[in-house]
Amino acid sequence: MKTDKIGVGIIGYGSITPFHIHSIVELDHCHLIAVQSSNAEKRATIQEKYDVQCFDTYQELISLEQIQLIIICTPSGFHLEPALLAMKAGKHVVVEKPLEISTARCEKMIEASIASKVSLTCIFQNRFASDYLKIKEAIAAGKLGKLLLGNAYIKWKRDQNYYDSSPWRGTLKGDGGAVLINQGIHTIDLLMDLMGNAKMVSGSIRTLTHNIEGEDVAVANVEFESGALGTIEGSTSLYRAFPEKIEIHGEKGSIIMEGGKITHWNTEEDGKLEIKAEKSTSGADDPMAIDNTLHKKQLREIINSIRQGKTPPVAAKKAMQSVAIIEAIYKSSRAHKKISINT
Repeated sequence: MKTDKIGVGIIGYGSITPFHIHSIVELDHCHLIAVQSSNAEKRATIQEKYDVQCFDTYQELISLEQIQLIIICTPSGFHLEPALLAMKAGKHVVVEKPLEISTARCEKMIEASIASKVSLTCIFQNRFASDYLKIKEAIAAGKLGKLLLGNAYIKWKRDQNYYDSSPWRGTLKGDGGAVLINQGIHTIDLLMDLMGNAKMVSGSIRTLTHNIEGEDVAVANVEFESGALGTIEGSTSLYRAFPEKIEIHGEKGSIIMEGGKITHWNTEEDGKLEIKAEKSTSGADDPMAIDNTLHKKQLREIINSIRQGKTPPVAAKKAMQSVAIIEAIYKSSRAHKKISINT
């Protein structure tokens, strides 16, 4: 195992970037070298606060030899180009969710990582939450038996000011859509990770209350390769926001998680467990109503995987699965028919 610290560069300075900066600063075996932002005021603030190099263009940052790992925090539809350049330069790459806004763009990134022999991974920090890991362990141990039904609900609230505050939010080019691929993708990723690959979807999307290109209301029926069925519901138009929820039902039990916390556990083996109410970690009302705890956990695992020459904990091919199912829901809504999923 290597003992020297891994140099990290961050491309893009949006609302999520401080989560990465604070995590890298707090972690062992890595150190922050540089941050890129096209905003001169932000660059001055970053340089003063963190005492790191700042660049106007990502090309300048990528050219630094002391950087081995690039974290990309640009808008979703602008992950591909800096990722390709970074991997061509031999840098490992971490991308904020989603990996990209289409499977075609994701595949280009995966091909580049293989050709350059560097790691490529995506931030899905909710996979590292302790309650979520308990559900994974229960399923792996057979406590739920054969899985029958999996449901994901993302019923949040975002006002028009949220979308107007950034030129890319809710756009097809910058966001790839809206509620499903932005707010919903974390919960959809967890559903896929628990239930396995999906093979078919039938979906409908609408834009009902916001002045945006993407959808603010969406529903879908899902058929999984295992034979299990599922549903996905998402919205940012609701009068009242609710914590995101996942329900996993099997022949031997059910587990429900809301806002990152297990709220219901009833299995043949354990019986009905009393669940102590805990504070939700949901961003249902406020996208910044979370801290960097889970980002830090995932980034620690990523740093360790690079140092050990291992595959990162969320492999890029797995990260693409949530993009594939969302892309299929969009296609299904346009075509008014079921769409097969190939990942």
